[in-house]
Amino acid sequence: MLSNMSSFFVRTLREDPADAEVNSHKLLVRAGYIRRVAPGVYSWLPLGLRVLRQVEQVVREEMNAAGAQEVLFPGLLPREPYEATNRWNEYGPNLFRLADRRGNDYLLAPTHEEMFTLLVKDLYSSYKDLPLTLYQIQTKYRDEARPRAGLIRGREFVMKDAYSFDLTDEGLDESYNAQRRAYQRIFARLGLEVVICAATSGAMGGSRSEEFLHPCEIGEDTFVRSAGGYAANAEAVTTVAPPEQDYSQIPAAHVHKTPGAKTIADLVDLANRDFPRSDRPWEAADTLKHVMVTLVHPDGRREVVGIALPGDREVDLKRVEAAFAPAEVEVSTPEDLAKHPELVAGYIGPQVLGPQSPARAGQPDDAEELAGVRYFLDPRVVTGTAWIAGANEADLHVVNLVKGRDFEADGVIEAAEIKPGDQAPDGSGPLEIARGIEVGHIFQLGRKYAKALGLTVLDENGKSQVVTMGSYGIGVSRVMAALAEQNCDEQGLKWPLSLAPFQVHVLATGKGEEIFETAQNLAKDLAKDFEVLYDDRLKVSAGVKFADSELLGMPFVLVVGRGLKDGKVELRNRRTGEKEELPVEQAAEAVREAIAKAKEEN
Repeated sequence: MLSNMSSFFVRTLREDPADAEVNSHKLLVRAGYIRRVAPGVYSWLPLGLRVLRQVEQVVREEMNAAGAQEVLFPGLLPREPYEATNRWNEYGPNLFRLADRRGNDYLLAPTHEEMFTLLVKDLYSSYKDLPLTLYQIQTKYRDEARPRAGLIRGREFVMKDAYSFDLTDEGLDESYNAQRRAYQRIFARLGLEVVICAATSGAMGGSRSEEFLHPCEIGEDTFVRSAGGYAANAEAVTTVAPPEQDYSQIPAAHVHKTPGAKTIADLVDLANRDFPRSDRPWEAADTLKHVMVTLVHPDGRREVVGIALPGDREVDLKRVEAAFAPAEVEVSTPEDLAKHPELVAGYIGPQVLGPQSPARAGQPDDAEELAGVRYFLDPRVVTGTAWIAGANEADLHVVNLVKGRDFEADGVIEAAEIKPGDQAPDGSGPLEIARGIEVGHIFQLGRKYAKALGLTVLDENGKSQVVTMGSYGIGVSRVMAALAEQNCDEQGLKWPLSLAPFQVHVLATGKGEEIFETAQNLAKDLAKDFEVLYDDRLKVSAGVKFADSELLGMPFVLVVGRGLKDGKVELRNRRTGEKEELPVEQAAEAVREAIAKAKEEN
């Protein structure tokens, strides 16, 4: 197929858009692939839509090959199913809610678990109908507080979501692994590097969960990996905790004056000066840091929670949020802390938190709502470990405060930042830290949604059984952004052959009639076999045409220009930068051979 640049709906920009921070955002807008409508919302222009459809086709082919069947749900959904699963509230402010003219509540779907579940419930009733996997490629909506990076984090985005339905847990394992293999094939075909990371399930719920992350410096996800093969999202990493210790020989806890020691560094300096250890200097890791965070529950309730961790660690709020999902997490404000006068900023200790707090005195352990401030410990704070911690009075700290003897907690939490060199929980060696873009996520949902919505089938014995489910998502539009990040340089995009909107870009770079006639003939010849974009613009300089071709990023560029007087044209490989002069009569065949070779290499 042949498209002429003079009539093709595209306008390139020379300057980066003011709100663009990353290469994919800058280049996709400048090259006329997408156009901003509102924060986090983009129109797809012809070039962009061509690439998006190529990505969708790869996804569709591999999903079909894995035995999944395609359906399509509406984006506008009623409130009731989401209320049944409690996600009308759990999604909080990220959910777009609206009402029709009769006052009925609706939402713009952020995801479609409820719809898939109800569809299967409506049509299937026997174990003989299972296993089943359905999928769709559909637009989703989430009211992101801070949409950024173009297609990487938007309020409207294209997603492939699939759901498996099985009678048994063993069946779910098989369906999950089939989808996992399909994802590996999808990303291999797209040429997109991914790392499969253990992950948390978040608001989706369920048990086993893995993310497919594209390693990229501008990615929003932090992940870790070891030389031994361990990989996990930072939110899912579990700490290698030390063994419990015998504290029978540790002296009783005692209070020391620590004037002005509000920071860990000040406290360590003062401790080494005023009450030094006999065996070694005090270190930040000997102190117990207390961080107060506020959980904003889906119903709007704000709850202050205390987290204790070694003083040489910082809190990672994403890890905290993963632990307390679906609540959102903020650092506690002065207004939050004012409701708890027992907390003395800079000198907080466990004596006023959790089980030992005065507010909890006399309250049964199984109380529905615990009084006072709930208290959680880093896994390194094990029974028998001794710490320096605040004494809950200004200018005072407690030394030899022992976990299990002097204080307890309401639970353990993975809240501390991961550091390079930390040990992998599977014993495969030290961890390195990297950034990545999440392009896929698979979950074993189990029976959460089926139970909430009454999805059951009759088993072999005629007994009603709740179906178990898996959920499998790929951010199709985000994948395109990740591909743009991976396939670009300072001049523009560099699409792989299988994804490019056109395989060949023919340029007529000159003013003579012969140049345009030759270029058009070559373009028509190549269009018999390939998608060809012909730059036939008459009053556009060669420099502009070259700049546009580099910006648009077609894999092969055939230039008809000054060399034509010698019977030569130039073939450029946009991906490798190679250039070759060819006789005109051999040019079309040379392009065909170059494309055939590129297909073999891929």
